[in-house]
Amino acid sequence: MAKITEIEDLKRIYKRRTPKMFFDYCESGSWTEQTFRENSSDFDLIKLRQRVAVDMTGRSTKSQMIGQDVAMPVALAPVGSTGMQHADGEILAAKAAEKFGVPFTLSTMSVCSLEDVAEHTSAPFWFQLYVMKDREFTKRAIQRAKDAGCSALVLTLDLQILGQRHKDIKNGLTVPIKLSPHTIFDLATKWRWGLQMLQTKRRSFGNIVGHIDGITDMSSLSVWAAESFDPKLDWDYVKEIKDLWGGPLILKGILDADDAKMALNVGADAIVVSNHGGRQLDGAMSSIKALPSIMDAVGDKIEVHLDSGIRSGQDVLKALAMGAKGTYIGRAFIYGLGANGQQGVEEALSVIHKELDITMALCGEKTVQDLGKQNLLVPRDFYGDWA
Repeated sequence: MAKITEIEDLKRIYKRRTPKMFFDYCESGSWTEQTFRENSSDFDLIKLRQRVAVDMTGRSTKSQMIGQDVAMPVALAPVGSTGMQHADGEILAAKAAEKFGVPFTLSTMSVCSLEDVAEHTSAPFWFQLYVMKDREFTKRAIQRAKDAGCSALVLTLDLQILGQRHKDIKNGLTVPIKLSPHTIFDLATKWRWGLQMLQTKRRSFGNIVGHIDGITDMSSLSVWAAESFDPKLDWDYVKEIKDLWGGPLILKGILDADDAKMALNVGADAIVVSNHGGRQLDGAMSSIKALPSIMDAVGDKIEVHLDSGIRSGQDVLKALAMGAKGTYIGRAFIYGLGANGQQGVEEALSVIHKELDITMALCGEKTVQDLGKQNLLVPRDFYGDWA
């Protein structure tokens, strides 16, 4: 494989090796994709302050996220259907995260099940929960996460109703996949991906099939999935889930200071400032622009993390300097997974780590805990003057 020096290198290989429908599933947002684009471009508006004549020896990117030691404050975000980007994708990504020393978050809509990932790893991982209308399924999923040794529950709040993603509709990305001549040709030309998928037994949603009455195959799953996300999810139910789980709870999908205060009120251990990677409410503010008001509202009372838009170690540094205690990468690790499996995820983490370490040094800091607004040049109008 070509020498990897940046995340974009992995993305180019990923695009060549992965069927178009799965590449588009990863690399897209809802509606016009405005928020999807601005999640990344708004990071570019923030400049870094270069400092010189500072002792740069003995640097460390080590930190903690919800009390867990991490090699750098970067977790692998939950990504649905990761096992369709590369055979056994969730297992491979979890193993890469364990080897590197960062958290891995398994999606409810994963191909590899909770039990699969637990069997193939030794470090505790996090489980991301979607709330479904079937409350018994939710209870069973939480218990399975406990039984699998998961060390945190990540409750996603911004997917009660699915945002429309035009590319998925045009590509026929359904469960099961709708095959057209174009789709068949595309799948046939991605022979490396096809061989890997033929060699694995994991090709359905492992956390769903076999765990719900009547869901025994992909066809019955498609009917269930289309109508199962619970639009009634409210803060009272969030509190109920917290009590049911009993461990560290991270609330993902917070983009408003008032919602951050509500998360604090229900006793969450951390929140993730996130707009679901621009895949839900198109036209919403980018995560990095939403972060300052949330930090002002609750930043000294609850651990604040950020995801959506991070593609480099510089992006990680900017988020940390603006107050976040942790960050998440989704697309960046999927690029690596699709490009070269577990090794590709390790390369993505290595690229981001190296960028974070060197950038931190050139900003005159030796630890991630020392990062702050003194390291940034932020445009005066960055936060917006909203009516």
